[in-house]
Amino acid sequence: MLGIIVNTATIVIGSTFGAIVREGIGNRYRGAMFDALGLACLVLGANAALSNMAESEYPVLFILSLSIGAVIGTWLDLSGKIDRLNAKINAKQGKEGNALQGLVTGLLLYCIGTFAIVGPVLSALSPSHGWELGEQANTFLYTNATLDLVTSAVLAASFGWVMLLAAPVLFLWQGMFYAVALFLGDGLPEAVRCELSIVGGVLIVSSGLGILGIKDCKTVNLLPSLLVPVIFYLCGMVVKGLM
Repeated sequence: MLGIIVNTATIVIGSTFGAIVREGIGNRYRGAMFDALGLACLVLGANAALSNMAESEYPVLFILSLSIGAVIGTWLDLSGKIDRLNAKINAKQGKEGNALQGLVTGLLLYCIGTFAIVGPVLSALSPSHGWELGEQANTFLYTNATLDLVTSAVLAASFGWVMLLAAPVLFLWQGMFYAVALFLGDGLPEAVRCELSIVGGVLIVSSGLGILGIKDCKTVNLLPSLLVPVIFYLCGMVVKGLM
């Protein structure tokens, strides 16, 4: 659990630092940071998706997940609601920007990946599976914390104080996997982690395209896609239990 707390704290520290120095960064340099962030999203997202695709038990599940998620998200108009909320915030502050879209991008970068998902699971299992597993869990979480420290600083320098909201969300996200591992004993099935990484990787690429101004894929509308692999495997477990 200590690793999860450290990971959350690094986002608070990085976001605070980035938001403080934000006002001193000119528009020219802020634009350069946006470009760098967009390119980083493309690389990180593609790596997450492609590196896990070879391990997928159902190679077309991510396509199904994205399609179903896009329909649900569009029906709920998630992107439109975020845009309208963002417009209200900007109107009150007298500024222009897309802070909430930045928050979504940050959450995808922080929460999707092997370190962010497997780390809490191994941490929960370490008391019953030994010291070595606990050390591996801490390595995953501390490595993830280091990456998030840098990422959160860059994001906050681009989008501002709103990035602090990512810290409690990450804590709840990793805490959920920690609790699941404690409850189930064997933790999250590797197949579910694999599919989440593929779908999440595609969403990170989608965010990168939006940041670079190449294509607005309405990434927020695609967020329900992350639920489809979980529901798919839960249904599979229920069917197996009934047979």
